[in-house]
Amino acid sequence: MSPRGIAIVGAGLSGLVCARILQRNGIPVTVYEADAAPDSRRQGGSLDIHDDSGQIALKEAGLYEEFRARTHVGGEDVRLLDKTGRVLVDRPEPAGGGGRPEIDRTELRQLLLGSLEPGTIAWGRKVVAARPAEPGYALEFADGSGVRADLVVGADGAWSRIRSLLTPAKPRYTGITVVEMRLTDAVTEHPEALELTGRGSFFALSDNKYIGGHGGNTIAFGCGLRVPENWVADSGIDWQDPESVRAGLLREYSGWDPALTGLIRECDDDAVWCRPIHALPTGLTWERVPGVTLVGDAAHLMSPFAGEGANIALIDGADLAREILGGSDVETALARYEKTMFPRGAESAAASQNGLDMMFVDGRPLKMVAFFEGLFAGNSEGK
Repeated sequence: MSPRGIAIVGAGLSGLVCARILQRNGIPVTVYEADAAPDSRRQGGSLDIHDDSGQIALKEAGLYEEFRARTHVGGEDVRLLDKTGRVLVDRPEPAGGGGRPEIDRTELRQLLLGSLEPGTIAWGRKVVAARPAEPGYALEFADGSGVRADLVVGADGAWSRIRSLLTPAKPRYTGITVVEMRLTDAVTEHPEALELTGRGSFFALSDNKYIGGHGGNTIAFGCGLRVPENWVADSGIDWQDPESVRAGLLREYSGWDPALTGLIRECDDDAVWCRPIHALPTGLTWERVPGVTLVGDAAHLMSPFAGEGANIALIDGADLAREILGGSDVETALARYEKTMFPRGAESAAASQNGLDMMFVDGRPLKMVAFFEGLFAGNSEGK
């Protein structure tokens, strides 16, 4: 039995795929999103979508073929370098693919947005408070308005307002800050950079720093550093001035190969985004609270260093929708969903922390070399 009113808070990947699957099966739902419009803010770079999680969700949403049509050719190539520019691992995409095709996050979100019925998303509705009400829950928005819903799904990301209905846990700084950047029109404007990065994932790692991301005609990359939490404010960099950003980062990467630091020197003026990396405690759980649950980053925010976050978000949304549609009462559906979600999220969060610990080390990235060598040796498909 489905609840009469379902409110999904947040129009990220998890909330959108959940809404799509519910609608596809005749269940009405409203998504409340703080952004004023779909293109209000940058959505990030490229995502690898796994065949045992994210792809399953897209198949249940009836969007798999459209997703495949938008993936990158050569997107599963992997290249690992050190700060001298020496290539330590260079793995081409396996014939037929390796089970993790790449797609731009913006493309994937647009695919999900376009699959929903008109009016499903209430844009510009930032939730500032959520409290129990009879019946269900009352959501209060920044504009002073409010709604009630029988079931509230917190898909509202790292700093979720809905999470407080279930647990007092809050994200903690991981010790890593990433400055995201990009080079557009790489084929014509930055061919040397594209030759360095290739068209797939690339990582240059040394001395608790990295320059890495994804190649292609748009090279989307980040400069990651192990720095104090207040580094962005204390760095002396004027983050509104592209030249100040370039100069500040080049100081941080003094001694790195000029081909690698060339990515910083050539980056687009309008494409700098500082992101201190936070995570929720690994293995976070809560006692079942009637009529409310969490999906994606709201439930188990993790660092991006295992490529798990988007995939877990997608499969969370699909699993929750499937349980709601399964014929049980709502509380049984939520309990079944959380029973699956908790251990899966804990496993992915642990893998993400392990990835962080392998990438950010003193000296050369020997742990990452061993990881990739073991991964490829153990799986000829490169999954």
